[in-house]
Amino acid sequence: MDKNLVEDREERAASPEGSGAQGVESAELASQLEAREDELKAAQERLIRLAAELENFKKRIEREKADHMKFALESFTCELLPFLDNLERAMAAARETHDIERLLEGLEHTLSGYYRTLEQFGLRAFCAQGKCFDPAFHEALSVEEVPGVEENTVVKELLKGYTLHDRVVRPALVVVSKKPSEGSGQGETNA
Repeated sequence: MDKNLVEDREERAASPEGSGAQGVESAELASQLEAREDELKAAQERLIRLAAELENFKKRIEREKADHMKFALESFTCELLPFLDNLERAMAAARETHDIERLLEGLEHTLSGYYRTLEQFGLRAFCAQGKCFDPAFHEALSVEEVPGVEENTVVKELLKGYTLHDRVVRPALVVVSKKPSEGSGQGETNA
């Protein structure tokens, strides 16, 4: 029986059908493997190209961003130049004439136009005097006892504060009130 099994195996291995099927299957697998390897190489090349394109895109965006930042204030600057011209004219006029009233009138006109232009670009001054102290809008330089004024009220504005599109770009420098101390004369006013 063992001899029959061995002969059967030898016949199958020697027969064209057995080895042919394995050969065809092996060739098919080899061609599929080769096709997959080609696809893999093509995908890797696409990936490398896309990575290079992405890197170039990043560099271009950075250049454009730098240019934008560099020239973003160009229109703003052009709007301010007439005020610089007016101030230079005022200086020249002050040297030639001593008419202080006309000089002040010209400076007031220039200053009001300057404020209007700044407001067009979103820069606005805000009033602090008489308002409750707010550290988001005010920077207290000192504190004063002021009778009749509620504590933490801005009693003096030393330097204007400004917002740019509702964001504080410079807080107002202020003097803030505090409660008068017991012996500060408050009792005298009640007598």
